[in-house]
Amino acid sequence: MTNLAPRLQSNLASRRPASNPVSRSPADVAFAAAVCLVLAGYNNLAGLQPWHRRWYPAVNALAAATLLGAAAASGLTPADLGLRRDQLRTGIALGSAAAAPVVAALALAALTPATQPLLDDQRVVGLDRRQLAYQVLLRIPVGTVAWEEIAFRGVLQAALRRVLTEPAATVVGSVVFGLWHVRPTAEALAANGLATTRGARIAGVTAAVAGTAAVGALLSLLRDRSGSLAAPVLLHLAANGTAPLASALARTLRR
Repeated sequence: MTNLAPRLQSNLASRRPASNPVSRSPADVAFAAAVCLVLAGYNNLAGLQPWHRRWYPAVNALAAATLLGAAAASGLTPADLGLRRDQLRTGIALGSAAAAPVVAALALAALTPATQPLLDDQRVVGLDRRQLAYQVLLRIPVGTVAWEEIAFRGVLQAALRRVLTEPAATVVGSVVFGLWHVRPTAEALAANGLATTRGARIAGVTAAVAGTAAVGALLSLLRDRSGSLAAPVLLHLAANGTAPLASALARTLRR
């Protein structure tokens, strides 16, 4: 047991991709810019359409496959995208370690009367067991987590780091991830009766964009340290998948 930490540290160091020189290729720059624009608009525009809401997991899975195909055509490799098999074990180990405190905190909040009201979410209130299972087992893992991690920590991160320095790429990718959440945040505020004035809505959305940008930077760090998309996927899934379960549990316990 005493040798576990040095081994993991050595493993992480050996699997971390080496820094590559910044590409000045017009095609690489154009691809990175195009991915930024597509992702900044996709969730805020396509998400408004009834067909997107109805077929959310399938549409986003198709979008993920399309984006991966475009990335491969642009010259990005599985290693660039965090999809190498030999990095999977390290990604799972690091992602599990990061996810465990999140799951524990949400479970504790659901079981503690003083914090149960903090988990109230009107989007969960009207769900029966089948609908909740659909959210947790399909819609969130496939339509949200897998799609967003492939898009942001996979393709966008790789495309940006091909044309920018690592710090600049992290900042740009995190900002785009924050902008991705403008519409969902506005809808969540409206559904829960929060931020009823225009100024309050702007402040709420701005705070959420900043917060999700910071989360995006953390997820990028996990991707870098492990060399695998598995690490950010597990943390993202722990947060998004456990939250509705915790909300439903808290509501049940308060009845």
